[in-house]
Amino acid sequence: MKRVGILIVSVCLMAFWSGSLMVKAQTTAPSSKEPVDYVNPLMGTDSKFSLSNGNTYPAIALPWGMNFWTPQTAEMGDGWQYAYDADKIRGFKQTHQPSPWMNDYGNFALMPVTGQLKFTEKERASWFSHKAEVAKPHYYSVYLAEYDVTTEFTTTERAVRFRFTFPESDSSYVVIDAFDQGSYVKVIPEENKIIGYSTRNSGGVPENFRNYFVVEFDKPFTYTSVWDKDKLKEGETELTGEHAGAVIGFTTQKGEVVNARVASSFISHEQAERNLEEIGTDDFDTVRAKGRDIWNKELGRMIVEGGTLDETRIFYSTLYRTLLFPRKFYEYDADGNIVHYSPYNGEVLPGYMFTDNGFWDTFRAVFPFFNLMYPSLNEKIQAGLVNAYKESGFLPEWASPGHRSVMIGNNSATLVADAYLKGLRGYDMETLYEAVLHGTENVHPEVSATGRLGHEYYNELGYVPYDVGINESAARTLEYAYADWTIWKLSKELDRPKKEIKRFKERSQNYRKLFDPETNLMRGKNEDGTFQDPFNPLKWGDAFTEGNSWHYTWSVFHDVQGLINLMGGEDTFVSMLDSVFTMPPDFDDSYYGFPIHEIREMQIVNMGQYAHGNQPIQHMIYLYNYAGQPWKTQYWIREVLNRLYTPEADGYCGDEDNGQTSAWYVFSSMGFYPVTPGSDQYVLGAPLFPKMTVELENGNKITISAPDNNRENRYIDKMYIDGNPWDKNYVNYYDLMDGAYLEFEMSDTPNKSRGTEEEAYPYSFSEGK
Repeated sequence: MKRVGILIVSVCLMAFWSGSLMVKAQTTAPSSKEPVDYVNPLMGTDSKFSLSNGNTYPAIALPWGMNFWTPQTAEMGDGWQYAYDADKIRGFKQTHQPSPWMNDYGNFALMPVTGQLKFTEKERASWFSHKAEVAKPHYYSVYLAEYDVTTEFTTTERAVRFRFTFPESDSSYVVIDAFDQGSYVKVIPEENKIIGYSTRNSGGVPENFRNYFVVEFDKPFTYTSVWDKDKLKEGETELTGEHAGAVIGFTTQKGEVVNARVASSFISHEQAERNLEEIGTDDFDTVRAKGRDIWNKELGRMIVEGGTLDETRIFYSTLYRTLLFPRKFYEYDADGNIVHYSPYNGEVLPGYMFTDNGFWDTFRAVFPFFNLMYPSLNEKIQAGLVNAYKESGFLPEWASPGHRSVMIGNNSATLVADAYLKGLRGYDMETLYEAVLHGTENVHPEVSATGRLGHEYYNELGYVPYDVGINESAARTLEYAYADWTIWKLSKELDRPKKEIKRFKERSQNYRKLFDPETNLMRGKNEDGTFQDPFNPLKWGDAFTEGNSWHYTWSVFHDVQGLINLMGGEDTFVSMLDSVFTMPPDFDDSYYGFPIHEIREMQIVNMGQYAHGNQPIQHMIYLYNYAGQPWKTQYWIREVLNRLYTPEADGYCGDEDNGQTSAWYVFSSMGFYPVTPGSDQYVLGAPLFPKMTVELENGNKITISAPDNNRENRYIDKMYIDGNPWDKNYVNYYDLMDGAYLEFEMSDTPNKSRGTEEEAYPYSFSEGK
């Protein structure tokens, strides 16, 4: 996912994919390690504007934590805040950034220096090496060569502990940078403390937005100053300015350790002090051990066995990414009540709030993963959505921290429906359903990505026309139709009026209005009912979103059989699927004026038109199951798992996007995937590991056994559930939730008789399965 409408200067790239020639180490992962030991937070950090290998940064945090911390290599305001190929660190930054395209908010940084005082970002930057860097989900350490200082930090949900190991020096300092756009600092020497706030943001905040912070040291200050931009004000202790900062200093002995406790709040300085109590009297090693235990508990709910070392590292690294967003945007008041600063109206209100998520990405696999593994978490997220609607009049589609005008679709409806249909309860569903209905008839007056842009046309014509000045009209139509199917399912479950149920049932078929029988592809349609002309199915953008017709044609998640029928049957449908991989990676970039990074990422991986680096096509491989050739799903899933992910800095083949591209890997490693959130089925692929044990929140376990699994044996020959033969191309959610033993007999040759009958096919609206 990238921010729509950003214009840049085109960058020429040269890239080479040698994935088909790569030889992966076959070393089995040692069993003595714990899950957290396999995680590489640097996976995906070898990225830049023109080409993404993940667009990630090392998020040192607890699962879904309110605050993340990261080393900062880029200039203030640069969304690529940590780049693997950088050689200097400018500071250690509290970050809330969900992606470089959305950028950051409420950020501030600490940076130790020695010798001559350097406080501006560029001057204070220090050389570093990955050879002297340790990155774990809960802990980070690096040696700053410029100053002979080792910096370590470890986190709670809202606080962090720093440990600086200084050299012998009478000029040891820590710089606190509250960043630009308006900030405040105050040094309180008698308490070894600095307080302040940052207002820096990239949009989506009320006028009174502030992130209040407190920094408390265990060593008295012998030097204090404040600064604004590049002007140092020695001896002063308080400053409000465009870009405020502070410096505190002391004399240190060789190897002397100075500790700092840091916390922040979106509510007040008093609340920031309260959030500091998450650390309490715990020393650094205790906080680090607790963080490690928390990550091991969550990661350890999925134990994989028998895979290669690289496969194990990728699995736990992608699982770590899946558990980061959306972030908790709530705090605990003096009485222990849950409260939040509203990123929608600026008030402090009771109840849950979550943010930093693009539902266009995460409705596909992240939230279905939560419904399987973390239903109690998603119940809190749903309660937060209720609050978002009450405070803004709309459900968010992309929140960071409030509504942001980016991407398309009405995928909040899908999140709400899938959660409730999976049995989640304990929140105000009446208000939430009201919010869902409101979103189908309205668009936010200031943020066109929230609600449904073009709803007037869609509700009258059944599609958003190509020629009425609304970009990406075909993609909007397809996503609205799927959302309407989920609303239809939800409205039936809630026993809504028959007329209402019928309306959404009929609208779920609106995808048919864009099907072009001449090309067997989806195509933009004009207001008068004619198709857009000229039409190039390789044209990215235009009628589609960050993709072309070959990517979006498959976005009929709820009615694959209906799409098969439109194409004239299974043979044509399978041929069209095959063509995605056999066509050359040609493209038309005229809509953007240059090859956006998603285009390059498709082009260089040598998989034809398959663009796994972006979300619209990620489910497509699983669609062979609907047309009697599941072995092709099994083949291509393993190709993607083997070729397009690595455990290193180049770990992804495109944007990681709030856990979505990671959740795809996690689900696909299990051997199934939620093609149709809102249904009770997961469509089969094939498991990656010889064994996986999954501990569900309700205490039940899913065991996935494939003892003959290896790089050659990628095909399912036979399958059993709880010892009984299973010939379907899907598994059922409720069967899994009851605990299940899935056994696979794997083979190096496809079984072309298994899963070929219609009775084996997954759900499609047209079949009513």
